[in-house]
Amino acid sequence: MTDIAPEKTLSTPQPYQLPYKDLIVWQKSIEFACNVIDHAENLASNRKHYRLVEQLEAAATSIPMNIAEGKGRYSTKELKHFLMIARGSLYETMTLLEIFKQKSWIPEKDFLQLTQQAIEISKLITAFHRNLKVE
Repeated sequence: MTDIAPEKTLSTPQPYQLPYKDLIVWQKSIEFACNVIDHAENLASNRKHYRLVEQLEAAATSIPMNIAEGKGRYSTKELKHFLMIARGSLYETMTLLEIFKQKSWIPEKDFLQLTQQAIEISKLITAFHRNLKVE
């Protein structure tokens, strides 16, 4: 009979935590994406430029999705690659928001709030990327 570590098999199973959910950068990116979507929903109902609104939502949601996808990969090199894609999506989101601000589609104060969130996320992505050592 083999020893299968019965203390582990008899204990209450712990729920599996997906590894990206513990990342502060992912959590803040989710919050940012939700804030952007909230603003986009206000725009979508009365704008003829619905394609830009859809692109804004796609870019904003791409940030946490790429962080999660990178964390799900097996190599640090791939994670670093997906972090840079996430940062690119962040910059794309902010460029669209800049256009919306200049067109007076979003208030200046909302733009500034989203900009502050974006700056924080950009710093977190950059720091995370720099601290990863490629194997």
